[in-house]
Amino acid sequence: MASGDEILEAVTADTIAHEIDRASKHSLPIGAPCMNCHTALAGPWCYACGQRAEKFNRSIWRLMGEAFEGLTDLDGRIWQTFPRLILRPGKLTRDYLDGHRATQVPPFRIFLIVLLLVFFAGGQSFSQHSHNGQNVNFKIATPDDPSVTANMSDKDKAGFKQAMARLQDLKDTDIQGIGMESPGARAFWGGQIRKAAANPQAFIASAVEWAHELAVVMLPIAALMLSALFLFKKNVYVFDHLIFSMHSLSFQGLLLSVGFFGAMATDAAWNVLWLSPVHLFVHMRGTYRTSVIGTLLRMLMLFFVSSIIFSLMIVALMMLGLATVR
Repeated sequence: MASGDEILEAVTADTIAHEIDRASKHSLPIGAPCMNCHTALAGPWCYACGQRAEKFNRSIWRLMGEAFEGLTDLDGRIWQTFPRLILRPGKLTRDYLDGHRATQVPPFRIFLIVLLLVFFAGGQSFSQHSHNGQNVNFKIATPDDPSVTANMSDKDKAGFKQAMARLQDLKDTDIQGIGMESPGARAFWGGQIRKAAANPQAFIASAVEWAHELAVVMLPIAALMLSALFLFKKNVYVFDHLIFSMHSLSFQGLLLSVGFFGAMATDAAWNVLWLSPVHLFVHMRGTYRTSVIGTLLRMLMLFFVSSIIFSLMIVALMMLGLATVR
């Protein structure tokens, strides 16, 4: 099993190699004077003062291009990595694990880029939705908002209004459950529930903030689940599961982003999520070289355990959102 130091060394080595390659591509020619100390250059850094050997007078377009390159490693690798992530995920992950990494964007960088894309797409989707062909702001339902209760029957409106009123008038003594034995705990959660009922937008904003924090937690959780599923498979390590998880979750994030963007035009866009189990099957079998039956059985167990963990994370997200709502 790979230790934490070994994983850190691998990530550090990959980062240093990428930085040297990028610096070499943008550096001044050998023999040119260093712009800081005027020593003749012998490489991408000045050996006398340590300053990077770059010409710093750049156009705005070049600066924008370099900023985008720094984020996405736009040196050709991105155009090789993402198509392979979509069409040949098993080969992509297997190549990385076997040491063929020069042509790939690092997996964690892909994961972070896709994570940003998911939250951006989700924000756009929830801030707008199609209503009679026009884009309007997304609203949390409230009893006195006719735009969100227009399609409710009178009975549904009355029940909804009564439920919201009960939440706003919730008494501390009504709070029951594990950890709610003390009056202080009941008073805290009762107050937070009343705040959320009175200002549901604030509760949603608080929950979204925590969703950003919890998203990265999916990586170690996925790696631990895969470690259990492949416990008796030889020559497979936790590091392998981390790389697989980064690639797999990145693809699932791409699907979610497509769903969010597409849903602003039609709900049929969510049908793209049917590609998720297909991709997982191809990815898992290609990476771990398992049989069809073995892959399907592991996928079934992964789905079952993931459903439980996802439900617990949703509960945790709601509790954290309630605890921090203002």
